[in-house]
Amino acid sequence: MENQKSMGEKIREVGLQKFLAPAALVILYIFFGIFGRNFFSYTTLVNILDSSYYIGFIAIGVTFVIITGGIDLSCGTVMMCAAIIGGTAYKSWGWPMWISLILIMIVAIMFGYFNGFMVAHLGLPPFIATLGTMMISMGVGSIVSNVRSATFPTRSNPDGWFKDFFKYITEGGHSIPTGAIILFSTAFIAYIILTKTKMGRYIFAVGSNKEAARLSGVNVKRWESMAYVVSGVMSGLGGIAFAAVYTTVMPARGNGFELYAIAGAVIGGTSLSGGIGTVFGTMIGVYIMSVLRTGLPSMDLQAHYQTFFTGVVVIGAVLLDIYRNKKASAVRILSPADLYREDINRKIAALKVEGKTAEVSKLKKELKENFSKMKGEEKAKKARILAEEKEAERQFAVELDANREPS
Repeated sequence: MENQKSMGEKIREVGLQKFLAPAALVILYIFFGIFGRNFFSYTTLVNILDSSYYIGFIAIGVTFVIITGGIDLSCGTVMMCAAIIGGTAYKSWGWPMWISLILIMIVAIMFGYFNGFMVAHLGLPPFIATLGTMMISMGVGSIVSNVRSATFPTRSNPDGWFKDFFKYITEGGHSIPTGAIILFSTAFIAYIILTKTKMGRYIFAVGSNKEAARLSGVNVKRWESMAYVVSGVMSGLGGIAFAAVYTTVMPARGNGFELYAIAGAVIGGTSLSGGIGTVFGTMIGVYIMSVLRTGLPSMDLQAHYQTFFTGVVVIGAVLLDIYRNKKASAVRILSPADLYREDINRKIAALKVEGKTAEVSKLKKELKENFSKMKGEEKAKKARILAEEKEAERQFAVELDANREPS
């Protein structure tokens, strides 16, 4: 039998930030369901899912980048640049729809490779490199489209077949958010890559300690650049999702989407210092923002309140990340009372395996009495030492004043 643990110990093992993110999502959903208008409805659920697709895809990509210790400020504008180029190819150049969608992926992947090359091979700081790419992608989209919006075919048009992948409308007019299946399937594939493949292990290794990874024989440049390529792939999928849900793509747009993607990753437990992160945590963060975006209007609050509350949540998530890093790096010195508790807990675990319930109860009672007593004695001793130190400092100050010659 496993040693029984308190809820606090279980939460500490899982990670406070990983526990709070899904708890916050559930609490927010229930809160808006109680105080919002018609929030507990199928239509609202579809709206929450629809508004999370493109942010969800680029958030998955940026999670890979942040785990390496980098940042991608261009994922939002790259997504929109790729979408508007694909839309221009279909509308103005007469390309078939399926080739236009492939073009969206190619453009986004090229930008991702460009970011990876600048960061990993040229040694540019990720912030500067991706900031430059953000501006370049905005300009390229406007140049190719001649500063015109790109309109994708409507659902009734035969070329609008790809929209059914993200929302299927039945003959009775009911919406089925099939895009959620694609998004979670993509998240599952990303999870497998990060946790079960060499690529994932090396990405975590690069983010944890780049120099140690290099000395261990890891091709740091290759795997760091691959993280940005993954971000490019996700930006391409986000561009297709955006075109499927919103139809019209405006030039020089997408600036700000990357902040929501980064916020989703951070809220979900991805550390900005690198080496820590989960894809499913990122998905929780994305849906927290999506619930805020849908729930606040149901309480007659405007969109700017969502920006405010998202900022508050991000700051809280970063503070939790800082606290977690400090706790992880802190050296814990166990007191005699702590050592005594660990020893008794080991004995209790052994007795549970043997099925000696009576002796377990006896040891638990003994632990409760003795541990509290020992902790009290340690606290009193610490207070006494502190008082003696203060008294010594006071005596030293008195002697110093007495020996000081008058000026």
